[in-house]
Amino acid sequence: MTHDPGTAEPPDTRSGTYAELASVGPYGVRPGHALITMVEPHPGHEYAYNRWYEDDHYLAGAMAMPWIFAGRRWVATRDLQLLRYPARSAVARPVTAGCYLATYWITEGRYDDHLRWTVTINRRLNADGRIHHARTHVFTAFHDHRATVYRDGARGPRDIHALDHPYAGLVVEVVDAADARGCGALLRWLTDEWLPRRLAGSPAAMVTVFRPTPLPDDRMPYVRQVAGLDTRLTLLWFLQEDPRACWEPWFTGLDGEVAASGPGRVELVAPFVPTVPGTDRYVDELR
Repeated sequence: MTHDPGTAEPPDTRSGTYAELASVGPYGVRPGHALITMVEPHPGHEYAYNRWYEDDHYLAGAMAMPWIFAGRRWVATRDLQLLRYPARSAVARPVTAGCYLATYWITEGRYDDHLRWTVTINRRLNADGRIHHARTHVFTAFHDHRATVYRDGARGPRDIHALDHPYAGLVVEVVDAADARGCGALLRWLTDEWLPRRLAGSPAAMVTVFRPTPLPDDRMPYVRQVAGLDTRLTLLWFLQEDPRACWEPWFTGLDGEVAASGPGRVELVAPFVPTVPGTDRYVDELR
């Protein structure tokens, strides 16, 4: 690259360091980790929050970062919020809180590398006035991937494609085990028994299962530390239909099923539909 001597000096981006980093470490395509963040914009700030996230934060605060290789935003309009349960949720209080959801896949083995970058870039964005503070983090956590269960076996998109494939909806389910020792048993029961049975013939093509990890001590102060680190699993159901069209036969009563036959307790079942990138669609349907 040539530089015109009549212009200002280009910024120092330490390009040589990038060349060194690219030659070492994992660089597969498995979603080894995820960032799952459910946020409630403060009343009266819905449009401003959506425009900030669409026009700046989704890119500068996520997709432009190293080792995030896929992302998607989701939204729960008021009618979708009212489908959530249980009413007394350990995740969302009230259970309708958190009308926007963002999900990101992070390359397996690159969690620590990504985390060091994200903490630093968010401090920089905050100092530069590029963080929208009129919002509440309802459920924000990095997660480690534990399993993916497919409805159709080897047919159809894989979990690496899930955030790019045009799925019509997403259901977030959070399940807690009674204690840390029970979390392994809960994972085995979900992946070996319950999810294969529940997925058969359903509108969900796959369910990805994640376990939350602790946020760093130097995280931004407006994001609270993750609860249930030793006991919690987060399930993402990727739907080929709008969740409103299939809610009654497929997604009501999951808490009762798990309580009756599994070693866990459902703390949230919440449906979403994908946002339309670059638009304010659905913003006027949140309240």
